[in-house]
Amino acid sequence: MFTGIEHIISPINAPWCSWTVFILMLFAIISEWCQPGVLSQATDTLSAHTGRLYKDAPTNFLGQFFVTLFRVGTLALALSLCLYTGGTFRFITFGLICGLIVATLIVKMIVNVLVSYTFSFGRRFSGLYEHYANIATIATLGLFPLLLVMIHVGNAEVNQWILGIVTLCFIGMWIYRSWRIFVVSPVAILYFILYICTLELLPLAALYVVSEKLITII
Repeated sequence: MFTGIEHIISPINAPWCSWTVFILMLFAIISEWCQPGVLSQATDTLSAHTGRLYKDAPTNFLGQFFVTLFRVGTLALALSLCLYTGGTFRFITFGLICGLIVATLIVKMIVNVLVSYTFSFGRRFSGLYEHYANIATIATLGLFPLLLVMIHVGNAEVNQWILGIVTLCFIGMWIYRSWRIFVVSPVAILYFILYICTLELLPLAALYVVSEKLITII
C-alpha cells in the first residue's frame, strides 16, 4: 500500500537520534564514575576564588575524555536540531558538526597556548581554559535535558531560541568568570575585549554559519 512512498525520517522518529541521547547520558555517567565530582566541580567555577585554577583538584584522563565527548556531542546534536528544516535527519550531519566542533576547540587551544607564551599575562590567560571547560560543562548539562524538548518540538525556530538562550547564558557566565581572572589593570580591559571578540564570539558565530552551510550542501 505504501510502496514507492518516501518516508521522511525526522528527529522524533530517527533511531540514531534516540541512541545518541542515550550514549551522551552514558558519557556523563562514565565521566563522573571515572573522576568523581567532575560534573559537580564545574559549578564551583562561578564562585571560586580568582586565583584558583583547579590544578589542585584530582584529575583523570578518562574522566576528562568522556566529559569532553559529552560536551561536544550535546552541542553538535543541539546544532543539528536547530538547523533541521525538513527532509531526512541524517547521522552524517551530526558527525560532521562534531568534527567541526572538535576542530574549533583544537584551533582555540593552539591559539591560547601561543598567546600565553607571547604576552606578559600568559599565566592568567592559560588558567582561563580550566574555567572555560567547567563553564562549558555547566552549559551542556543545562542543554542536555532540553534536547528531548528540541527533538519532540521539531521546530527549527523554537530550537534556535532554546540554543540561543543557553548560548547567551554560557557567554554571560564566561564573561563574568574571565573578567574576574583577566582584568587586573586598565590595559587588560582592552586585551579582554579583543579576547572575547576574537577567541569566543567569532568562533561560535563561525561554527554556526559553517554548520548551516554544511547542512545546505549535504
